[in-house]
Amino acid sequence: MRWLKKILKGLNNSTLNERFPRAGDGPTRYPVIKTESNNSSPDERTRTDDEDLDHAMALSLADKDAGRPNGFQGRQDDDDDLSRAIRESLNPPAYPPYPPRQFLPTRYKICGACHREIGHGHYLSCMGTFWHPQCFRCYACGLQICEKEFSLSGTRQYHRICYKELYHPRCDVCLNFIPTNREGLIEYRAHPFWHQKYCPSHEHDGTPRCCSCERMESRKAKYISLGDGRSLCLECLDSAIMDTGDCQPLYHGIRDYYEGMNMKIDQQIPMLLVERQALNEAMEGEKDGHRHMPETRGLCLSEEQTISSILKKPRIGSHRGLLGMKTQQQKLVRRCEVTAILILYGLPRLLTGAILAHELMHGWLRLKGFRNLSPEVEEGICQVLSHMWLESEVIPGTSMPSTSAAGAASSSSSHPKKAGKSDTEKKLGEFFMHQIMHDTSPAYGGGFRAANAAVGKYGLRWTLEHIRHTGRFPL
Repeated sequence: MRWLKKILKGLNNSTLNERFPRAGDGPTRYPVIKTESNNSSPDERTRTDDEDLDHAMALSLADKDAGRPNGFQGRQDDDDDLSRAIRESLNPPAYPPYPPRQFLPTRYKICGACHREIGHGHYLSCMGTFWHPQCFRCYACGLQICEKEFSLSGTRQYHRICYKELYHPRCDVCLNFIPTNREGLIEYRAHPFWHQKYCPSHEHDGTPRCCSCERMESRKAKYISLGDGRSLCLECLDSAIMDTGDCQPLYHGIRDYYEGMNMKIDQQIPMLLVERQALNEAMEGEKDGHRHMPETRGLCLSEEQTISSILKKPRIGSHRGLLGMKTQQQKLVRRCEVTAILILYGLPRLLTGAILAHELMHGWLRLKGFRNLSPEVEEGICQVLSHMWLESEVIPGTSMPSTSAAGAASSSSSHPKKAGKSDTEKKLGEFFMHQIMHDTSPAYGGGFRAANAAVGKYGLRWTLEHIRHTGRFPL
């Protein structure tokens, strides 16, 4: 194996080079960094080594062929394969299967913003990344962060004031940042329907709240004072009903709604719009009846009384108060089980209608002989009728329920055509429906949910018949 010794001897006198691809068309060689003792170039040494290796292998094979007998071709093939394998191992292909790794110095740093090398001098280290000081900028305003303290949101850095402007909640009432409590936590109140956020202090500092939609007055819009301790926002004021004359078309429309369900009210029951004080005085004169806390906004009278009703609606004064209201005293005489229906003035049309639908159901029950009902049953079924009417006004395409087939046929002719409603009024209607569904009182809230479940399961007519005979809702 003299040729093998020559190969090994040639290896001891040469330096091996690795070859890697380059971006161009031809292969490029990347020598391993070493310190060499001679001055010859790597390419020259490589060519000399290759020539010595070829010459040694040729001499070795020639010596063996000279002393080899004929017919010894298999041995020669094995030698050829061995020599080829050795040459391939010593001369790897020009294009290796993986790109070369770039080994950077230990202290080599890349800026996370500009992606350039960070040389000598100051630099920042944050979120596992290095930064030039001038590249460390606020994600909101784009200015350099020079302060020692800053805020993070995910992988984004902010000035503390910029972060507060973006993420710290503001009060929808005073428009200031909501303060933290003693534990350092942000504490605020929020309306369950409107999602109005406000500082807890506004619940006790006299901030006006709309008597209709329950939203608090903000600095952006001032409310109207109704003069009886109530305030009204501008959105609710837009459709508010202020006197008895303005309410008559709505009242007769709801009576038609009842007639369309085959629940016609034959008696002409007076309906009056009254002030808050007059309504409270009328409640004190009633022997029977249930009270809806915290405030009653409608009443179905069964006793004879003298009531002060609103004859002429007021106008809005320069200080956002009402001026010029005219009232008159009216003697109410009892001609049937129901003397009159009283409604609190100054409420939006849909809320006024919902109260009217509720009180008319009280009148219908009394006129039809329903006696001694519990508060949960009577108030619950009245709330169902109020909710049904609101649903027919707010939700497009809602069909009018009926207690008989004849009632369904007459509904299209008896119910007046509805005028188009604005998105604001529809949203108010959705809120009034939300109030009925989520009322927490046992009689109005619990009673509605039980009555609504019975009507949904058995229908309105069969539910009313069951109440007449048992005084309870069907299960």
